[in-house]
Amino acid sequence: MWRRLTTVVLLFVLVPVLVSNARGTRPAFRGKVSKIGPKLQARMTGVSWHRGCPVGFSGLRLLTVSFQGFDKRSHTGHLVVRKTVAKRLIGVFRKLYNARFPIRHLKLIDNFDGNDFRSIEADNSSAFNCRRATGSSSWSEHAYGLAIDVNPIENPYVTAAGHVAHKASRPYVNRSPIRPGMAYTGGTLVRAFVSIGWGWGGNWSGSKDYQHFSKNGH
Repeated sequence: MWRRLTTVVLLFVLVPVLVSNARGTRPAFRGKVSKIGPKLQARMTGVSWHRGCPVGFSGLRLLTVSFQGFDKRSHTGHLVVRKTVAKRLIGVFRKLYNARFPIRHLKLIDNFDGNDFRSIEADNSSAFNCRRATGSSSWSEHAYGLAIDVNPIENPYVTAAGHVAHKASRPYVNRSPIRPGMAYTGGTLVRAFVSIGWGWGGNWSGSKDYQHFSKNGH
């Protein structure tokens, strides 16, 4: 009698656990801020960073964060950002993860030899890159570690004439209907950055940079 009762109790306890494991429990968000160590400095030098950049390695931080992919699975990504905004950006990515907002890739621009075009072609979201602003001799906000581009294919840079540089982005020039990974007014992505006071390139007049979020809105 007692043996049978014990078996029933064990099954009552274990079955929900086994079912949960079979379905796959979603990991909790993890976010970490790290200094730019010697190994990463060596990797970045001459690629995303070089002498003469407006911020040195001591002023930058590596973010390691959880994100949800378009495959609806949890992944770990990396970004280099300015030290002064690192902790607040961890909060932004926590909000995106908890809201299950999909991000295609989250890799350092150094994976693409610092080439912004190649990074966009891969639909990679990235932050620090010591380069000039598009069509300008001034530093990009990315060169200060104070800007992030998210899902650049789904959120393209669109000229005032309605042109985009990437073929895969053409369907996204029309911002309706709303599709996964898109930035739009009142949406999860825009609200997450607005919550820390950052501006969005989708609000610019003339050309629109839907992927672009920055501390000063430029």
